[in-house]
Amino acid sequence: QSWSRGMSYCLHSESHLDTGPIYVRENGKLHMVNQGAGGTQNVTPKARPFSLFSRSFSVELCMNREDDRARRQRTDHFIFTYTKEGNLRYSAKSLFSLVLGYISDNVDHIDSLIGFPEQIAEKLFSAAEARQKFTEPVTGLRALQKFTEAYGSLVLCSLCLRNRYLVISEKLEEIKSFRELTCLDLSCCKLGDEHELLEHLTKEALSSVKRLLLKDNSLSDAGLRRMTAPVRVLKKGLENLLVLDLSCNPKITDVGIGYLLSFKKLNCLDISGTGLKDVDAVIKRLQMQIGLVHSKVPLKEFDHSDCKTEGWAEQTVLQWEQAVMEAMKPQDNLRSRAAALHFYGKTHRIKEVVKCTLVEPETKASGNLQFYKENVQNFHLPLKKEVAGSHELKNNKKRALAEQERERTSKQKHLCLTVEDWDLLNTY
Repeated sequence: QSWSRGMSYCLHSESHLDTGPIYVRENGKLHMVNQGAGGTQNVTPKARPFSLFSRSFSVELCMNREDDRARRQRTDHFIFTYTKEGNLRYSAKSLFSLVLGYISDNVDHIDSLIGFPEQIAEKLFSAAEARQKFTEPVTGLRALQKFTEAYGSLVLCSLCLRNRYLVISEKLEEIKSFRELTCLDLSCCKLGDEHELLEHLTKEALSSVKRLLLKDNSLSDAGLRRMTAPVRVLKKGLENLLVLDLSCNPKITDVGIGYLLSFKKLNCLDISGTGLKDVDAVIKRLQMQIGLVHSKVPLKEFDHSDCKTEGWAEQTVLQWEQAVMEAMKPQDNLRSRAAALHFYGKTHRIKEVVKCTLVEPETKASGNLQFYKENVQNFHLPLKKEVAGSHELKNNKKRALAEQERERTSKQKHLCLTVEDWDLLNTY
């Protein structure tokens, strides 16, 4: 009774609010509070409309991101599906899926993955890749380095960045984190001799590269000298190189070709479109020193059909490229400004994407300069009688040429090692 009197007094004090009837259950019976007299009467509840809030009441909707994240995590533990009858059914996710999702959300905080099973690591990489963790500026690089340090070529064994110079500029550190690459395509990127990525090619992390394509990169003899300095002196760097494409670099001359003679394992070489002065001398020199024969027809190794990105990070490279393309899209305010300039009769320079234009005139001038190494079996074929008769004469000529080549190369060894070479070699 005291509680109902207190309620009645509260209603009298706030009589200006239209709260409607209030019912109180006492001793198993339902009573309605009488607002006018302050007493109670035993009545049957009647259905009448009432408003919970007054007409002047207003509500402001506020979204809390933390609450929303917590709500999403609560529902993220279940899988909701519909049955054939149209009923909603939910089932709990496995503990492995929950742990995998949690670690992938915090993949940048992993200390090390060395010794971790590669089967589980691949699923973890895919989960982090689906969340686009490797596209983030700082944390993405740190997370990617954990995988490349532990798994090397499994993360990426082949990388094709042909005509993707913007991706190289934006994700240079991420690209440098890849280890144990066997194929690297940097064609049509206009990197030049001083680019940081070309210096990275001489590091131990890329000593596994067997196929290197540097077509149309504005390279000169200085760039080749820096790229081959570790191989020429320390026998490190690109010592395992098998295929090399240096075509459409008109600044490479006969001197630069001399630096390539340190690649003893080289099987295929393309120097079409370079600035060679004495082509015949270069052809003989390559054949005598490293056994490369001039090919009369174009070789399949240089048609760029087999070069592609392969590994766990294949989709990651595509995400980088999509992010760069999105950033290159013109904005609406820039379009309106261009329209205003056009209205007032002012000329506006249209900025278009620079496309890869190969150096066709130089290529046609020098011809097809692709070289390959013949099979070892060809060197062991039986000699003909005519050839056997002049075999001794040819050997004498070869000895004379070899002695001249030794004298010339011994002089070049002293001339090639400049201060820049020693600075580069001191970094090892």
